[in-house]
Amino acid sequence: MKKYFLIIIAFLSISSVVLAQTVQQLEEERREALRRIEATNQMLTQTQRSQRSSVNQLNLLNNNIRERQSLIGTINREVSQLNQEIIMLGLQQQELTNRLNVLKADYARLVQESYLKRSFHNKIMFVFSAENFNQSMRRLRYLQEFTTHRREQVAEIQRVSAEIDERHQQAEQHRLTRLSVSQQREAEVRRLAQDQTAQQRVINDLRNQEQRLQRELREQQQRAERLNRRIQELITEETRRAQRDGLTPEQQLISGNFEANRGRLPWPVERGTISGRFGRQPHPVLRNVTTENQGIFIQTPAGSVARAVFDGEVVQRFSVPGNNNAIIIQHGMYFTVYANLTEIFVRVGERVTPRQQIGRIFTDTENDNRTELEFQIRKETTTLNPELWIAR
Repeated sequence: MKKYFLIIIAFLSISSVVLAQTVQQLEEERREALRRIEATNQMLTQTQRSQRSSVNQLNLLNNNIRERQSLIGTINREVSQLNQEIIMLGLQQQELTNRLNVLKADYARLVQESYLKRSFHNKIMFVFSAENFNQSMRRLRYLQEFTTHRREQVAEIQRVSAEIDERHQQAEQHRLTRLSVSQQREAEVRRLAQDQTAQQRVINDLRNQEQRLQRELREQQQRAERLNRRIQELITEETRRAQRDGLTPEQQLISGNFEANRGRLPWPVERGTISGRFGRQPHPVLRNVTTENQGIFIQTPAGSVARAVFDGEVVQRFSVPGNNNAIIIQHGMYFTVYANLTEIFVRVGERVTPRQQIGRIFTDTENDNRTELEFQIRKETTTLNPELWIAR
């Protein structure tokens, strides 16, 4: 019976640990989502200084809505896990209570037997009334084991009682957390509705400005084409040089390590939100209009700096009219590109390390103080989706 009880408690304890880890992970995911929303709200505040609706403002609102919807989903999962944890703790508490009742009943029997054999004279007579010496020794051992067992029962009762109290406290803490998180969910649902209302207002305003948007889009695409042509030329040149000379053992190692860190690379900014995704993307306002992005655009607070995402060597730093400055870093057969910089902190030929600051991102004071880094990853001349490489 005791062995069966211990197996049940062990199983429930392991399940509780697994659930607790999941709750902790969801809690951290929730906090990280709140940090991202806070950063976006900071940038939205800057756009509100302008009386004119802008695509930048709409992009930030769209991102905020996606993040808030994701946050609400995370909270729902966290509440569900807390419910499961509370149920599991209740089952553990019930099993421990059953065990405690058995222990107390067993101890009551021991006390009763001890009362019947309480006098020292009775114990002596019990030992010496044996038929032979061996029987006397067995009776003596029985009395010793009886006393030891009674002490063990007391200790076990105390231990199980303490475990019951611990499970009760854990369950109460989870109930308080569930209440707090549920209240936060209600607040986020209200904020989501506010964001969606603001989003629709901005869309309506922008649709009355289609000619201006089309003109701005043409200018943006021309700048992007000039930048991407220059990037392609420079990386083609570097790739040919590498193919001609061959990668050094160090470059081969860096290349392999870079590839092995797919999905775990640090962001090229400390805080930011993706404002433009890789590949063909629909325009947020203009109907039947798409744009083609060679990398991703990351919007970040004014004054932010760009950071290298991996060990590598700066092989190019250059400027393109209308696009400010850019840097290309080589990581073996891989290249990362950081564009729209006003200041550059590194030299060609310099070795860089992950998260090293390499340049200051341009802030467009005439466009809502928009501070946006264009970030590309290429394997030789093939463009890759950076979102699949950076950590989320």
